[in-house]
Amino acid sequence: MSAAEKAVDKSEQRRLSVFKTYKLYVGGKFPRSESGRVYEVTDSKGTWLANAPQSSRKDARDAVVAARKAFGGWSGATAYNRGQVLYRVAEMLEGRREQFAREVAEAEGLSKAKAAAVVDAAIDRWVWYAGWTDKIAQVVGGANPVAGPYFNLSSPEPTGVVTVLAPQESSFLGLVSVIAPVIATGNTVIVIASEKSPLPALSLGEVLATSDVPGGVVNILSGRTAEIAAPLAAHQDVNAIDLAGADEELAKELEIAAADNLKRVLRPQAVDYARTPGTERLTAFLETKTVWHPTGALGVSGSSY
Repeated sequence: MSAAEKAVDKSEQRRLSVFKTYKLYVGGKFPRSESGRVYEVTDSKGTWLANAPQSSRKDARDAVVAARKAFGGWSGATAYNRGQVLYRVAEMLEGRREQFAREVAEAEGLSKAKAAAVVDAAIDRWVWYAGWTDKIAQVVGGANPVAGPYFNLSSPEPTGVVTVLAPQESSFLGLVSVIAPVIATGNTVIVIASEKSPLPALSLGEVLATSDVPGGVVNILSGRTAEIAAPLAAHQDVNAIDLAGADEELAKELEIAAADNLKRVLRPQAVDYARTPGTERLTAFLETKTVWHPTGALGVSGSSY
């Protein structure tokens, strides 16, 4: 070994690793928690991985403001454009595949091969939902037969601002499976990451920031699930809540709080996120608008145009 190589080797031995600082993702920016709190995140063996921000009620309220501000532009975009944006997210995830495979392996105690398969499935899930953005209206909308000279058309519209409690055990594939359908249909979302394994979700914020997703469309909070979810379930400017990551007791409390302003509620249920999803989560947060329009004057034959 040459003298230069020895010097480089010694330098590498002395060098300290640069640990990653994880932050929240709110309104397209990366703030620390307003409270200044963090909590330790460990792997399946109890080894320290990082300090994650512990969100406060103020962080939750800020996320609602950001989501509401972004709703008009995102819901008003064409379905085809939303599909392009979701596909771009998949492209960016493909470029950071190794990073997410490592984080998923640490979070869920999986082998490198199994974690890589989970990440591949999550990327494919983004592409799958990207393809649905301009097709779901044909599935759930349509022309309705009515008695009289009218066109009667039903078309889906997004519900609004949606809070999602991400699955606790499926830190990435489950996370993508509950976020993608909400934004694919034009809603904006506030995500409460898995309390035990929030790092893949916080890293997803970095991907979204460098994709074409407008700031505020997706907002990601980490911390104690019950503490963050309570004010969001009761918030008057939140239109719906997905309780995927809530246990039975917490789900009941949040459902009662959500009733105050008649939020749509998707109750927790056993889901195998590895299986191809149906359209249930796409339609869960859609409203149906029905429009009546006169067909015009009737002709001599009695037919209308």
